[in-house]
Amino acid sequence: MTAPTITRRRPTTTSRPTGRAVHDLAVVGLGYVGLPLAQEASVSGLSVAGFDISGDLVAGLRLGRSAVDDISDEQVAAMNATGFVAATDESVLRSARSIVICVPTPLGADGGPDLTAVRSAVVTVGRNLQPGTLVVLESTTYPGTTEDIVAPLLSEHSGLRPGTDFHLAFSPERVDPGNGRFGVRNTPKVVGGLTPACTERAIALYSRLVDRVVPVASTREAETAKLLENTYRQVNIALVNELAQACHDLGIDVWDVIGAASTKPFGFHAFRPGVGVGGHCIPIDPMYLSHHLRERLGRPLRMAELAQEINTSMPEYVARRCQDLLGDDGLPLRGAHVLLLGVAYKPDISDDRETPARPLAQALNDRGARVEFHDPHVTSWDVPSTVRVDDEHLAAAVAAADLVVLVQRHTAYDLPALAPTAQRFLDTTGTLPGVTATL
Repeated sequence: MTAPTITRRRPTTTSRPTGRAVHDLAVVGLGYVGLPLAQEASVSGLSVAGFDISGDLVAGLRLGRSAVDDISDEQVAAMNATGFVAATDESVLRSARSIVICVPTPLGADGGPDLTAVRSAVVTVGRNLQPGTLVVLESTTYPGTTEDIVAPLLSEHSGLRPGTDFHLAFSPERVDPGNGRFGVRNTPKVVGGLTPACTERAIALYSRLVDRVVPVASTREAETAKLLENTYRQVNIALVNELAQACHDLGIDVWDVIGAASTKPFGFHAFRPGVGVGGHCIPIDPMYLSHHLRERLGRPLRMAELAQEINTSMPEYVARRCQDLLGDDGLPLRGAHVLLLGVAYKPDISDDRETPARPLAQALNDRGARVEFHDPHVTSWDVPSTVRVDDEHLAAAVAAADLVVLVQRHTAYDLPALAPTAQRFLDTTGTLPGVTATL
């Protein structure tokens, strides 16, 4: 692959600044993706710097305070002790041999990708880019972003030629918050470079951090691989969500069905229904791919869009189930006291990005219910007319509510003890089959 033709200005710098420590790696964006990467690099013996525009986040890291679930305060303190530098001063990037960009890529108002944070980060890197540096984008995006947007911006703001004066690659993040089994080190890393030399340079970096590096043909294959991973999950979750609704109407136990199907030792992977999908990946990434195909080919990825439609309808479906359960006992949902247990997007974390609990709470509010929530990991929630229950009042709130809805099965919940004390209990997770109402 040849590097794109770009109009360049004269470089303003030709060597790394003297008098400053040289870092093996600088991570741009110190959130759920960037901080675990920086931590793994630090314990792997690399000299690491981190850059973030949030002064509060950087100040906390300097004091040994973590801002993400999977990295403890003790781990941050250990990073600092080995020389980790967290900074809001972008000049720290000039001293890095490799720079990895890990910033958010949400959906825009039109349903397409919002690359505002990526563009801003790339411009910042470009202003400080030195010859010979490796730049890697890890932020999830649509195919062609690295080659068509990142490369020209870096060249424009550095005066350097991508693939010649500096190396450029894409390597999709594979962070799974709350997953104690797989982390940065033992999760295979896909890498694709702008040129073969760029790929080799990226392989050399990540080989120091992870057990297995998987090279692909180019940045576009790497970008698309990430979208396929989460589209696969989106589609299969939608399948079981739709099946759960049909099974309920037919009087079939969907959890029993899934358990039975799971005994097949080949050709089947179990997915489970729920209130919907959350986090930054599954609700977002498939839409990046579908939007890109619609723009480039004039057609969407129909399976992804149908899956999105099904999964985003689940909170409304669960709200109707709440209404039906109360109605079976002659109670209206309007004015009923409904308690939601677990509002993070997955168990045992505090991350509530794109959590389906939010549209569920809104749907219940719209129907006139009085909604409370409890989550041992989420202490504040931006859903209007929704009241948080303190830990010490949880048992009393469960007993007092007209209906308790289990949204996430946090291990902190003693569900076999809590569920029997509730007047009505809707389990959306399949944790208590045969004991309570389920999807």
